[in-house]
Amino acid sequence: MKGSSAPCRTRTIDCRRDPTVTHRFHGRVIAASDTEGNVVPMNRTGWLTCLALTLLPLRVVADDVPLRGAGATFPQPVYALWAATYERQGGERVVYDAVGSGAGMAHMLSHEVDFGATDVPLSREVLEREGLLQFPAVVGAVVPVVNIKGIRSGELKLTGELLGEIYLGRITRWDDPALTALNPGLHLPSARITVVHRSEASGTTHRWATYLSNQSALWRERVGTDMTLEWPTGVGGLGNEGVASYVQRTHMAVGYVEHAYALQHHLSTVSLPNRQGRFVSAAYEAYAAADGAGWPLTGPSYIVLRARTPEAGRTQAVLRFFDWAWHQGRDLARGLDYVPLDDGELQAIEQTWHMQVHDLSGDPIWPAAAGSR
Repeated sequence: MKGSSAPCRTRTIDCRRDPTVTHRFHGRVIAASDTEGNVVPMNRTGWLTCLALTLLPLRVVADDVPLRGAGATFPQPVYALWAATYERQGGERVVYDAVGSGAGMAHMLSHEVDFGATDVPLSREVLEREGLLQFPAVVGAVVPVVNIKGIRSGELKLTGELLGEIYLGRITRWDDPALTALNPGLHLPSARITVVHRSEASGTTHRWATYLSNQSALWRERVGTDMTLEWPTGVGGLGNEGVASYVQRTHMAVGYVEHAYALQHHLSTVSLPNRQGRFVSAAYEAYAAADGAGWPLTGPSYIVLRARTPEAGRTQAVLRFFDWAWHQGRDLARGLDYVPLDDGELQAIEQTWHMQVHDLSGDPIWPAAAGSR
């Protein structure tokens, strides 16, 4: 793996051994331990507080090199929680840099990390040319968020077409007749809308723009779909964290983020119509629903790694981490409103690992029968 500088790792606070620090944070009980030492969340807020504790930077010695990943900010909350819990239970240290899908793929292609992550799958042509394997890791949801005093999550209704008009700069005030007509029982202030979007190459932006393009012919014609866009209006934030923070501190703002960031920043989410035309609120049940009854803005985030690897031990360790996450970390994902992959998907992925991931001698590095449980 390239790079000689000592990496910054995630600081793991051991909730099993220090109840005065991690079971209570600023006086709030966030977790408890069972008789085997496993951390049990008290509620979703507890998970998010514990997640925040795992993100504090800590220098490590140069010869202590963790597994490194980089890419999409969309799955970062669950990857951070998986990594902290995995290490606490005896697994390898995993450090994930949430730099955005575009930058993550650049790091991967230049052999700077052990795995990359992207919300926009690479084409078959790129995978074959670069000798890469790609597989989904977890499903999450993009949600519109607003900062309007007195409006709680789920109360404001918007459609893809109206969001397209807002992001095109054609609807500029919250009391626009088109918005008030859709929300007759809601007091919308006579105030200018601050539009917030991503400032870098982003898989979350690609998913957002795809939704707007499918719902708004005008958006499709003038802006279209890509990881980076020529935004007609608005201000940019770096990563999901940057957008969430900007909306949180800006009254009358609207933005789009992965749902875990909305929860962490206490942002009000918007209700959207599903494919059946019924308005649904942003919630795990809607993300996991099928047959058009669920949330319209969900999708997987993908892991990318080298299919023929000169560092078989490190690549095998990456696979071992995700195998653990999928089978032992499902409840952690659900606690942050991510949807785990089902058993059939996992079997197919791990069979692909066996068939397509090899060392330089051509030998598979993952067994035909899926490994750890």
